Amino acid sequence: MRVAFTAPMKPLDDPVPSGDRTMGRLIVQALEAAGHEVTVATRFRSWRATGGAEVQQEVEQAAHVEAERVLSSWEVSGYRPDLFLTYHLYHKAPDWIGPAIASRLGIPYVVVEASRAPKRKTGEWAYGFAAADAALARADLVAAMHRADRECLAAVVPAERLAVLAPFLDASRFLQASRIPRREGEPIRLLAIGMMREGAKLASYRLLADALDRLPDSSRFALTVAGDGPCRAEVEALFARHPVTFTGAVTGEDIPGLCASHDIFVWPAIREAFGLVFLEAQAAGLAIVGGDTFGVPDIVAHGRTGLLSSEGNAAAFAENLATLVSDPARAADMGLAARDHIRERHTLASGASSLDALLEQALRNFALRATASPQ
Repeated sequence: MRVAFTAPMKPLDDPVPSGDRTMGRLIVQALEAAGHEVTVATRFRSWRATGGAEVQQEVEQAAHVEAERVLSSWEVSGYRPDLFLTYHLYHKAPDWIGPAIASRLGIPYVVVEASRAPKRKTGEWAYGFAAADAALARADLVAAMHRADRECLAAVVPAERLAVLAPFLDASRFLQASRIPRREGEPIRLLAIGMMREGAKLASYRLLADALDRLPDSSRFALTVAGDGPCRAEVEALFARHPVTFTGAVTGEDIPGLCASHDIFVWPAIREAFGLVFLEAQAAGLAIVGGDTFGVPDIVAHGRTGLLSSEGNAAAFAENLATLVSDPARAADMGLAARDHIRERHTLASGASSLDALLEQALRNFALRATASPQ
């Protein structure tokens, strides 16, 4: 199938790394692995940091101009997709291009990873919220990335057009990474990976530091923090009382080896959709201590591959951390279970199979809607 692709939240070639960019690239990779031909229709970015009808209307106008440009270029080249797929839309990043092109060409329209916050129906984001809802109404299939988003989308997307796509990763490098065993008498090795910036990331670092402060004095651990950003000095100050090593930013190629030399991945996941790094850490054989935010419980098996606590609860996070720090054997068992968990549910092959099934469902839905529409 010829699939036209766009990512209004963040283009695939955006220079700033993020889980969103990585997941977008993985979706393209999985579609190609399933035998589909993917063309990036446009790298137009509708995301804006600030709202307001005037700002959103300007973005909408630019999006329609871009849609016409894309259609003109395809007419010249003779290209015609079988389906248009948009990755990640919400009130700050609506999609005007996909619905316009799909309607003009008479092809199915699919959205993968959509979120909906009803409180944004009014206020500065109302225009973008309405635009995102219009795209959802046009979609022949909408795939949420976790059950929490699915529940919010169910208010506007009929059940037959709504699905959940389990997050996945190209796990081979992580699954093949050789574990570096902890030496006898060595403190248990903790790892945290995250950008050091204002907002949810900094809030996660603050909660992690708070949880470490609450551990019993007898706890023996060594923490490695991988990441960089404008708040690095503040993050370093948070952990000044603890045995910690800061690596700075790490590349994707370095992460499997980094994970393989640790025992437990620790991250509170404040306001995170699901956290791709949780998949990476589990694939490398780490137990998880994390927050149960949004989609995290969908990818971390509480009690089997890790321990989750309610979002923002430093005391509960510290209790779970103390449980595994004091019991390295249990942490090791969870790490082994984590690798099996990824193999069973979250590999690139799993993603390719799921996406292929979703596209087939979209084609069926499109045909049914076309049949039901008045002539």
